[in-house]
Order: sequence, then structure tokens, then C-alpha cells
Amino acid sequence: MNPIIKPPTQLAKRIIPCLDIKDGRTVKGVNFIDLKDAGDPVELAWQYSAQGADELVFLDITATHEKRKTLVELVKSVARQINIPFTIGGGIIEIGDADILLNSGADKISINSAAVRNPDFIDQLAKLFGKQFVVVAVDTKSIKGKHYVHLNGGRIATNIETKAWLLEAQERGAGEILLTSMDHDGTKRGFDCMELKKINQLLSIPIIASGGAGSMDHFADVFQIADVDAALAASVFHYGEILIPELKQFLAEKNIPIRTL
Repeated sequence: MNPIIKPPTQLAKRIIPCLDIKDGRTVKGVNFIDLKDAGDPVELAWQYSAQGADELVFLDITATHEKRKTLVELVKSVARQINIPFTIGGGIIEIGDADILLNSGADKISINSAAVRNPDFIDQLAKLFGKQFVVVAVDTKSIKGKHYVHLNGGRIATNIETKAWLLEAQERGAGEILLTSMDHDGTKRGFDCMELKKINQLLSIPIIASGGAGSMDHFADVFQIADVDAALAASVFHYGEILIPELKQFLAEKNIPIRTL
């Protein structure tokens, strides 16, 4: 298949803090392991909204049906505290899960492993709620020179090549892709800009880059080199290493279109 060459966009680039949720708390690790507590998710959400974050993503990394009630209460609490869009993901395996989370105040839902195991789930969600509500998250890792999809928070490898899966997800109705490089996640060595550039040329839907942010230059690089629509990060925001107002000023000075307060 020939790549879709998207013209450079002047739409504002989005800065998105990501909050990984475990047992109701925000956590962060390196390469998907060694998780450490990073604070109360509702308090962090309020802080990021006040700082000028464009969106938020909440991923319940240990979600189960038994914990669904806790997650719903979190969504309601966040919706009461902030006035920016937010996406919720983790453990969404059926239409009812998505319905209750969207009705509780989430703006979009993110699916990952459930979509790979049941690709028709993407079609169903897009048909019922609209493509704009459906984010397909993909955890990808390079193995012997090729990138493969991983499931269950990166713990299970598959033989599905990442690019093929991204194209299928787009075709089935994904409105956006949240692509996390497991090789870069938590390392603070920068986003996988070259791979993201290739994928951005392949797809026509927005891409959120995830994995590797460690400096403001890394955000500039992923926007200038890969021309992705949004960049997501966690620990650099959670621990105050990068402040969103300063990041936006930095990007504006590099003539990267961003939303200002």
C-alpha cells in the first residue's frame, strides 16, 4: 500500500499529560515496569488543566470488572474538576464499559488489547458512538528490526506487525491512534521520531506520540520531524521536570503551532 502523504498541518499541536492509574493512584515506571506512586489523579488533573494542558489521558493499567465502579467514580470526579477533554482507557472490553464511562463524563475512550483480540470491537464502537470518540492505543516494540504489537500493558508479545495493525484499526473506524514506543517509554531519551514519521505518512487519522519524553527539545523534535498531532508524556510532568506553560512558550518560539492559555 502506498503511503498517505499528509500535508504539513497548521492545526495546533496538543500537549497531553498521561496518568497511569493503579488502585486509584497515579503511577509511573520505566519500560512499563518498576511502578512508583506519582500522586492523586484528580488533583493532578486539576493542576494540568490549570497549567494549560490541551487534553488528558487516564489509563487504568490494572483494570478489572471488579474495579470498574472505582474507575467510574474517578471519571465523575475528574469531569467535575476540569474543563478540558479527557480520554479514559483500561479494561474496556464491551460496549457497556464504554457507554458508562462516556456517560460519566469522559470525552473519549481508549482501547488496546481488547481491540487486538476482537477487531470488530472498533467497528462497533465507531458505529455506536462515532469515530471521534474512539482512540486505539497501541504498544509497540522493535524485535529484530520489525515493530510488533504488545498486549496487556506491554506484557504479552504478538506476531502482529504494528503498521499492519494500525492500518486495520484506521479502516475499522479508529478516530485517533495513541502509539507508545515500549523501547523509549520512561527512558527520557526522546520520542521514536523516525518511526513515528513513517507511521504518520501511512495513516490519515491523528497520531498521539507516546514514550520517551525527557526534555522540551524532545517535544519540538517529534512535532518538527514526525509532524504528529499530539505528544503525550507522564513522569516529566508528574515530577515537575517540565512545566506546561514553559513548554508551550518554548514551542511557540520555534514556530510550532500550539494553543495558548
